[in-house]
Amino acid sequence: MIPSVSKVVNFCFYASLYLYFSESMVNIPQNNSITTILAMGDSFMDTGNNNHRQSLIKADFPPYGKDFLGRKSTGRFTNNRTLSDYIAGNLGVKEYLPAYLDTSIQDNDLISGVSFASGGSGYDNLTSKIVNVIPLSVQLEMFKEYIGKFKKIVGEEEANQMIKKGVYLVSSSSNDWAISYTAVPIRRLQYNVTGYAYLLANNARVFFEELYKLGARKIVVFGTPYIGCFPLARTFLGGLITCSDMLNKEAETFNKMLKSQLEYLQSSLPQSTFCYVDYFNISRELIVNHLQYGFRVVDKSCCGTGLFETALLCNKLSPLCHNDSTFLFWDSIHLTDEGYKLVANHALPELRRCLL
Repeated sequence: MIPSVSKVVNFCFYASLYLYFSESMVNIPQNNSITTILAMGDSFMDTGNNNHRQSLIKADFPPYGKDFLGRKSTGRFTNNRTLSDYIAGNLGVKEYLPAYLDTSIQDNDLISGVSFASGGSGYDNLTSKIVNVIPLSVQLEMFKEYIGKFKKIVGEEEANQMIKKGVYLVSSSSNDWAISYTAVPIRRLQYNVTGYAYLLANNARVFFEELYKLGARKIVVFGTPYIGCFPLARTFLGGLITCSDMLNKEAETFNKMLKSQLEYLQSSLPQSTFCYVDYFNISRELIVNHLQYGFRVVDKSCCGTGLFETALLCNKLSPLCHNDSTFLFWDSIHLTDEGYKLVANHALPELRRCLL
C-alpha cells in the first residue's frame, strides 16, 4: 500500500524536527562502563586551573604548549598533552581533559569530564599555601559546584548515576616532599620521614573518604614517582649526575603507606574500587631503561639548561632542545608529551583490569 502524500510530508516534517532538536541537545555518553573522567591533585593532572592565580606555579606561557593544538599555552606543564589527557584518551573518553576553571568549557565538556587539579598542591595543605595554589580541600569544593552544574544539565538521577560510573584520577604528594619537606623544610623540623609519610597517607585517606561521600566509586591513585631522579632533584640533591636516594626513599616510604590506606578503603567503603598506579616503578623503568623507549636524555630536561628550569623559569627566553621526543623531561620536574604517553600506556593494563 502506497502511503498518502500528506503522510509522507508529515513524516519528513517531524523527522526534521527530531534531528534538529537532537543535534542541539547535550550529548550524553552511552558507554555503560566509563562515561566521565575527573582529575584532581597536582601538575601531572592540571590542565590549566592555575592560569589565573597569583602563583609562581604556572605554565600558561611559551614554550609550554609548543606542540599543543594551535601551539597554545593552556596551562599544562608540558609541551603538549599531560598525564590526565592520556589516561582519559586511553580509557576511551576523550583526548583532552579541560580545566574546570577554563571559562570556555561547554556542557558536553562537563559531562565527559574536567580537571580540578592544581600544579603545586599536595595532600598536605601547607604545601598549597606555600606556593599559593588550589589545595585538595578546595578542589573538593569545586567538585561540589560541578555536581550542581551537572544535575542542571542532565537531571539529578542521570547525574548521580554518571558520577558513580565516572573514573577519578588523583596524583599528589610529590610537592609535599619537594616543597614542604625539602625546599621549605617546615615539615622536616616537625616530623621524621616515617612521621610525615604517615601524615600524608592519613590526609589522603580522609580526602578519598570525602570524595566517596560525594559519589565517587572508581578512584585511580598515582603513587609518588621516582622523584629523586628528576632533573631538579639531581641538580640540588644528587650532585647533577646521580639521583637523590633520599627523595626516592621518602617516596617509597610514603607509597607503602598509601597502598595500605587504599586497601583499607577498598574493604571498608561499599561498592568502591581503588586502583593504585605504581608511578614510582613506571618512572624508574623509563629512566633506567630509557634507550629502549627512544629517550636519549633523562638526566636533563628539554627546557633551558635542563638542570633547574620549571614553571616561570622555563619561559620564552629559554633555549629548547632540538628534538623533545628524545627527552623524557620537558622541564626539570615535568615530563614531555612522549614521556606522559608512555606512563599512561604502562598504566593502562592495570587500569583495565581494575576498572573494567
